[in-house]
Amino acid sequence: MVDHTKMKLGKKPAKIDPRTLKLAKYITALPVPPAAVCNSRGTSGWGMMLNDNLGCCTIAGVGHAIQVMVLSQILAASKSGIIRPSDDIILRYYSRWDGYDPSDLSTDQGGVEVDVLNRWRAEGFAGYQLLAYADPDPKNVLHIKQTIALFGGIYIGINMPVGWQNASVWDANMGDPGSWGGHAVFVCDYDEEGLTLITWGELQRMTFAGLAQYCDEAHALIVPEWNPPEGFDLAVLQSDLAEIVAPGPRAG
Repeated sequence: MVDHTKMKLGKKPAKIDPRTLKLAKYITALPVPPAAVCNSRGTSGWGMMLNDNLGCCTIAGVGHAIQVMVLSQILAASKSGIIRPSDDIILRYYSRWDGYDPSDLSTDQGGVEVDVLNRWRAEGFAGYQLLAYADPDPKNVLHIKQTIALFGGIYIGINMPVGWQNASVWDANMGDPGSWGGHAVFVCDYDEEGLTLITWGELQRMTFAGLAQYCDEAHALIVPEWNPPEGFDLAVLQSDLAEIVAPGPRAG
């Protein structure tokens, strides 16, 4: 098992902007989500993506999101294994989107999730496109389950408590929010007991109460390959997206 105390964090505080698209607006009449969803297919060995040596979790989280979405959406009917973005790709985007300069270690300062998502929408990431993102309420368990079931998972930011260091389950009331630091991860699975996310190349369990207490941002990622179900108003989302002309800090 990876010693989490030796790993890097790196998520900067969430940016707030009134233009943020809220996922609830586009959910009109979705069915009750399944009791459990396993988009990870129980796969192990997701790759560290340099997050053991660099505070590049905002980029590593994108890499893990792409891995899961390829499995759950793009190649949902196949038996294909996970892809793995190379360390060179992770480093390139950490430099381009978060300002890291390998010749100056002081620039290893992490990044802002929505800045990364906006750049992904504008530029693509290693050939994978992001059509849009919209934010579910991390305290609304129904919307969290629907997001994981519909989109393959959720890209979230967490104010990590020190009590989560090497804990087998990340639960509520395990320390002050942010006492360990900020972290970006991709949540891929859920069941009645809680959630499963990918961090530092491994699957990690977290309770819904832990998510509600320590998560400060959550983003449903919408890729072009996704087919919206009846009850999700993608046309309105795209119309709202088109009205956000400037690519400001939370365009979305």
